[in-house]
Amino acid sequence: MTIVHEETKSGGRYLLGTQEPRALMTYSRSSPQLIIIDHTEVPDSLRGQGAGQALARYAVEDARRGGWKIIPLCPFFRAQLDRHPDWQDVVKH
Repeated sequence: MTIVHEETKSGGRYLLGTQEPRALMTYSRSSPQLIIIDHTEVPDSLRGQGAGQALARYAVEDARRGGWKIIPLCPFFRAQLDRHPDWQDVVKH
């Protein structure tokens, strides 16, 4: 599935898929080098299909490409970080 990144001055979101319902992950931008992932939402019709994990992986890859760090406020994203110790390079400690 396709992931679309929409960004504003103060934050943004990652959207999975092109038709409703869509899974999404939102963030706030604290600085040019720091984002705060605050929410992940996966509709019932997409649960168990790896939608949330795909969004989390994309956010990590985006942070690596952009050279920024992530503060993980979202419980789902924090749980994904626990499962993927190789993502620690983008986490703000």
